[in-house]
Amino acid sequence: MRFHPVLPAALLVSSLLGPVQAAAPASRQFPDASASPLSIVNMRKRSYPGSALTVRQTLKAGSNYKRYVVSYLSDGLRINALLTVPNGTPPKGGWPAIVFNHGYIPPEEYRTTERYVAYQDAFARAGYVTLKSDYRGHGSSQGEAVGGYYDPGYTVDVLNAAASLRKDQRVNASRLGLWGHSMGGSLSLRAMVVEPDWFKAGVIWAGVVAPYNLLQTAWKRGPGAEYIPPNAKRRGAQLIEKYGTAAQNPTFWQAVSPNSYLKDLKAPLQLHQGTADVEVPPTFHQALERGLKAAGKPYTAYVYPGDNHNLSRNLSTALQRSVTFFKGHL
Repeated sequence: MRFHPVLPAALLVSSLLGPVQAAAPASRQFPDASASPLSIVNMRKRSYPGSALTVRQTLKAGSNYKRYVVSYLSDGLRINALLTVPNGTPPKGGWPAIVFNHGYIPPEEYRTTERYVAYQDAFARAGYVTLKSDYRGHGSSQGEAVGGYYDPGYTVDVLNAAASLRKDQRVNASRLGLWGHSMGGSLSLRAMVVEPDWFKAGVIWAGVVAPYNLLQTAWKRGPGAEYIPPNAKRRGAQLIEKYGTAAQNPTFWQAVSPNSYLKDLKAPLQLHQGTADVEVPPTFHQALERGLKAAGKPYTAYVYPGDNHNLSRNLSTALQRSVTFFKGHL
């Protein structure tokens, strides 16, 4: 069954800046990044133990795989997730696995078994264990929804999902990858620079993967873009009020941006972007490409002329390219 979800983009940042974009007074002193849990250095100091995956519900099976709603622990919170496990005997060492990171969906609208069905199915049918987390505050997951760019919480949930897979006996911990769309692409990139030894490959579709100076100035969403509720912008406004904008305080925003740590990546990336994306501008994809080239890191990039944020016109092709990429690296 072909499924084309309508997936809201990640947060619009430029719309929340307002008066804080004005030049900071010369006498103002901003806190440095050493106090921020969002900084890459501080995120690397944390531990991400994950937990056993607890089955909450057994779902109707896929064509050649089993499906479950499971939960795991992250920051002491119960996080739900959709788990797929291939049928049959696992290969020696366990199944390869993909941490599957969805894009922005208003948390109050989010449901574990809705949207991304065809996306996750493509990897499950190809013989991968997949785990799609309901980030904190989404669906029945505990905790507060905090947004993906100005708080580390969702990335912590992603890393604890990865840790939970790494300790699962069905999974080969040395064959772990990440797939992310939109906001999930941002979370994937951040996770890969925080714990570079964990992941062997990453795939990003229409990702919010630009440095913060572009996020805060160049995020212009086009006609027909999904509505972003005001409460989704609150965390960003608070952080900008405290630390200033990327123009006012570039040292801080570089310290919290995964783009500043691309040299530490140990896994190749595959990137996908539609040129008619009204949610996340193709310039973000281009910015990550420039960063990867400068860091000398391997990547493959596909651009789809005229396609949208979900790559709806090229969905089968993009999924097949993603599956093939994982087969070559996991």
